[in-house]
Amino acid sequence: MGRLFWVDEDNRVADGYGGRVNASHRWGLPGLRDCPGCGETWSSSGHAYPSVDLSLLEEHREFEGARPEPYPEFMRLRELVRPLAPSGDSLPPGTEFGPLEGKALGKYPSFAWLGSSLLVHHLDLESLQEAGLKGLVGCPTALTARQKPVTDLLELEVLPRGALHPDCFPPDEAPPCSTCGRLGLSRPDEPLLDAASLPTALDLFRVGNFATMVIGTERFKEAVEQLGLDGLTFRELPTR
Repeated sequence: MGRLFWVDEDNRVADGYGGRVNASHRWGLPGLRDCPGCGETWSSSGHAYPSVDLSLLEEHREFEGARPEPYPEFMRLRELVRPLAPSGDSLPPGTEFGPLEGKALGKYPSFAWLGSSLLVHHLDLESLQEAGLKGLVGCPTALTARQKPVTDLLELEVLPRGALHPDCFPPDEAPPCSTCGRLGLSRPDEPLLDAASLPTALDLFRVGNFATMVIGTERFKEAVEQLGLDGLTFRELPTR
């Protein structure tokens, strides 16, 4: 699938624009408290589905407010959400759903970041889609600026696909918890992508077991550069 790049925020460009976003997704799975397998209390980052509307559930208010829940309650809530989410995705503790709600002030580059969430100007997204890039889905936000809706920024729904290769982790590290799936490892300084796990129909995706990492194909990088879009840095990553 060609060269692959770790896509991250260009802080110097972002600082030059001076835009600020203070927001969170409307709904989310709770964190997990005292996993019966590993004993950890934890919540993930980077797993977000802004297109998933939990208002379709009678229990949607149970997904408001971040808090940890014991394993049986977490599992109950996850199974309520699963039919609405992409098939096969793991939906770890802390997975977020629905639009970003909050304030957006100032100006922004073509791509703006809120934590690991990636925002894009809607005209720039249209240009990328017209260039033939695959799997770029923009979702409306519920952001406001001076009490008016922000309509020119969309959140990209970047799906978790693929994985880091086991060879880039220390050989004596513990495997993921067999109960909750928690991978108690720090992100390696020299990430290595697992070639067999990578998607072939997406030009932008997240690493499934390190979802804060966004990966773009060479096609994505070239399109961004040819269109003169800003806000991103690219670091090529090896595969094995």
